[in-house]
Amino acid sequence: MRTLVVAFVAFAALTACSSGDEPSKAPSSSAAPKPAPSTNAAAASLDPCKLLPAEAVSKALFLDNLTAVPGPVQDNAANGGKARSCEYQHDGKAAGALAVTRYEGKKGKPAEMVASIKKAKPGSKDVPGFPDGAVYYVDEQKTATLAAAELVAGTPVLVNYTGPAKLTPEQLAPLVKQALAAG
Repeated sequence: MRTLVVAFVAFAALTACSSGDEPSKAPSSSAAPKPAPSTNAAAASLDPCKLLPAEAVSKALFLDNLTAVPGPVQDNAANGGKARSCEYQHDGKAAGALAVTRYEGKKGKPAEMVASIKKAKPGSKDVPGFPDGAVYYVDEQKTATLAAAELVAGTPVLVNYTGPAKLTPEQLAPLVKQALAAG
């Protein structure tokens, strides 16, 4: 299941903004390193395990002895997405994953990113309490995802937590909010 969750998180994060709703005029040099903005968010967004420690996930999901391990790097040159993830495990089994994807060189509005996800995921629903909106859905692989977006130093950033389908928006919202607040 761990591989499935990681693969899905990466897929969801990387495809969320690749619809026609977002401009695709990123310069080909968008993959080149850029100076880090002076905010903590830009640096932390590359390390989701720091944005959402295992203890926070343990508390929210009522699971003891949860561990956090960095997931694979998933960059997508086609849409400029630079995704980093953190996998949460309980007794060797997947408890979910947090993915943070920065779309460097893109201009986009967080609300448009969320709307794009909602359009692409049938049955998704809005989640209240997020300034630029958030969306929750359960996909065909029976995983639940809550995704929200924000601008960090002018760069669109998508944050999503994916876990077992039994997780509700009420359980996932505090996790995504904490990750956004830490960024």
